[in-house]
Amino acid sequence: MQLEALGLILGEAGAEMEPNRLSPLALAYIGDAVYEMLVRTVVVADGNAPVNRLHQKARDMVNAKAQAAFYSRVAKALREDEAAVFRRGRNAKSHTVPKNADLMDYRYATGVEAMFGYWYLAGQMGGAVEIFRFGMESKS
Repeated sequence: MQLEALGLILGEAGAEMEPNRLSPLALAYIGDAVYEMLVRTVVVADGNAPVNRLHQKARDMVNAKAQAAFYSRVAKALREDEAAVFRRGRNAKSHTVPKNADLMDYRYATGVEAMFGYWYLAGQMGGAVEIFRFGMESKS
C-alpha cells in the first residue's frame, strides 16, 4: 500500500503520481470521487438542508447526462493535453453498461472523470477547480 500518496490530499510536494501511466478507467475511478467532492462542497456551501435534499442536488449534478453537459460547456477552455486525457477516458472500453444513462453521455462522463483524476493525481487541483468553476458558472 502506497500511503505516501495520501500527501496528494494535502497538496504535499512530491506526492504527485504519473497519471499518464494509469489506464483511463483508473483515472476515471479516482476522478469520479474528485468530481463528487467538488460537487458536494458547493452543495453544502449553499447552506444547511436535510441530507436527502443535499443528496438530490448532488445527484442531479453528478449523473452522466449532467457531466456530459458539463463537458460541452468547458470543452473549448481545455488545453490540448487536457482534451487528450478527456478523449482517452471517453474512448476507453468499459465492460459495464450504464443502467440509467445514454451510452454517449456515459462515455463523456467517463472522459470528464478521467480529467479530474488526472488533475488530482498530477497535483494540479488548481486546474480542476478552475475548470469546475468555469463549467458551473457557464451553466447559469
